[in-house]
Amino acid sequence: MKRILVFLAIICSSVFVFAQEQKDIATEKVKVEGNCNMCKKRIENAAYIKGVKRAEWDKNTQMLTVVYRPSKTSADAVLNSVAKVGHSSEKIAAADADYKKLPECCQYKTNTCDH
Repeated sequence: MKRILVFLAIICSSVFVFAQEQKDIATEKVKVEGNCNMCKKRIENAAYIKGVKRAEWDKNTQMLTVVYRPSKTSADAVLNSVAKVGHSSEKIAAADADYKKLPECCQYKTNTCDH
């Protein structure tokens, strides 16, 4: 009987810890401008800062999905990091100097990407 009670206590505490962990995770979807797979890699790498669990940019929809811990970072911090590599989002615009550093095919304002 004692073993059963210990086993149930462990199970209950595991469920409680898992529930707490899920509450500490947020998901944001934001439009980020880009053209190609090179943009995808650059955007995802820039979005992957401390506290980010997953960052995925879809080339067709131009939507960046970020899963992160709000206790360690924020959506604005992620978007600032993306803007610093030259990609504007619907919330934070990239500086012209950062945009001009992009390869020619990745300069999304010109629509000249052929891949």
